[in-house]
Amino acid sequence: MNLRPLVPIAVALLLLTGCTAPASTTDTAASASPSAAATAEPTEEVVVTPLDLAGEWKQTNSKSADAYQTATITGEQITIDWVNDAEATKAVYWIGSYVPPTEYTESYSWDSQGDVAQMETAIMASGDSAKSFTYQDGVLTYELTALGVTMTVEMNRQ
Repeated sequence: MNLRPLVPIAVALLLLTGCTAPASTTDTAASASPSAAATAEPTEEVVVTPLDLAGEWKQTNSKSADAYQTATITGEQITIDWVNDAEATKAVYWIGSYVPPTEYTESYSWDSQGDVAQMETAIMASGDSAKSFTYQDGVLTYELTALGVTMTVEMNRQ
């Protein structure tokens, strides 16, 4: 018996059975349920960081170009100084607590408790034991009273 004519038929059967094998279980699940494929895709996680006010700030509403206030916010402290560029002097106005935000926000307010021990020897320091600060639209504000006059100081980050 001559088997040569059967060889092409056997090869064709092997090739066809390889092509008709059932799909893997993951391919079957993905093709059966489009939502299963959608949930398998990685999602982009949005990380929201708390508002960070740390850094250097400078008064923007001073009536003098060479006399103004600056603030430094670091960790849990805010320090505000009087600056006089014409006389190259700097004097402490406020040293107090800073309570940083714990979540992202567009505006923020906190009550700073003054470090009275450090401010009591500074001749230009505030006599207040607490001061309220507000941040909104990129501007840090607080009330300043000197020589019986009260004004709102506005500062921008430097």
